[in-house]
Amino acid sequence: PPLPNPSSGSANPSASLPALWGYLQPALDHIVRSPTNNTSKAPSIEVSYHMGVHTAVYNYFTTHSDPGGHGPVAGLGMLSPRAADKAKASGTDLYEQLDRYYADAARELYLGAPHDDGDLIHYLLPCFQRYSAGAQSVSRLLNYVNRHYVKRAVDEDRGWLRLADVLDAVARTLQEDDTREKIQRRLRERRVEELRKWGYDGGGDATLLAQAEACAEAASPPDRIIPLASVAYRRFRIEVVEPLLAVPKLKGKGKKKRPPPNGDKAPNLPRGRLARAVKELLEAKGGNEDEKRRLAGELAIMLRTVGVKTDHPLRKKVDKFVGSTD
Repeated sequence: PPLPNPSSGSANPSASLPALWGYLQPALDHIVRSPTNNTSKAPSIEVSYHMGVHTAVYNYFTTHSDPGGHGPVAGLGMLSPRAADKAKASGTDLYEQLDRYYADAARELYLGAPHDDGDLIHYLLPCFQRYSAGAQSVSRLLNYVNRHYVKRAVDEDRGWLRLADVLDAVARTLQEDDTREKIQRRLRERRVEELRKWGYDGGGDATLLAQAEACAEAASPPDRIIPLASVAYRRFRIEVVEPLLAVPKLKGKGKKKRPPPNGDKAPNLPRGRLARAVKELLEAKGGNEDEKRRLAGELAIMLRTVGVKTDHPLRKKVDKFVGSTD
């Protein structure tokens, strides 16, 4: 059943961040963490609670925001101490709290992973599907944060792709007499070049563009301000996928072995847990081939969604397998 609106008595949930968080957290826990039989659909909350959250977040932003703090910040996304205080008073504190929430939720999933590599993918995919459904639901619930705080931060050059990231590449192609319009066009072209890495073809397909941008956002460093769903996926990558991709360190301090002569194959080097699980899945003989294709396809989507880059060896391996079975 939908989670009912908790009674807050005479307390004002928008009075402070602790008060707002105390009101929000039961909804977040229900949507993101509560067990469900359908991993593709997040549990719901009652309409009155939904409306209460919207109202509390709106009131928190409007009560604590500085009305003069909405203009673009000078420089390449660098905030002066005064501007930083204004930003803190108009959403940064709630945004950072949500980021920590997703970090904790994702870390719980990582700590619950089975020790047997053969069970890892069967655990990971339903976990991700459930987490993803929750993240999308929370994104809709807290859309005001995206519209008010994230959009403004992106306008202030604090998003996934910043001017400083592309300035060097653009500067090398500019001439002294280039117009402002030409510079802006070159910056837009550079942005499209980045999005091509995530499947965007440069055409007018808005859905493809949105998907590519969401993947690029999830792949960004933790200091970049991005929409809440992408925050959740970025945390899943950092807290779950990257530790599972990490290669265990070789014990001992001996010299590195030289590659074998005559072009012989190198000895088997240690792999990360997820790489071992994928190898076991893809190279298993017999069994249900349709199930293998389904798992590989879902794994490819997960790796892309959380921002694992296209040139990562494991992503290349999974994508190649999925492409060969289409």
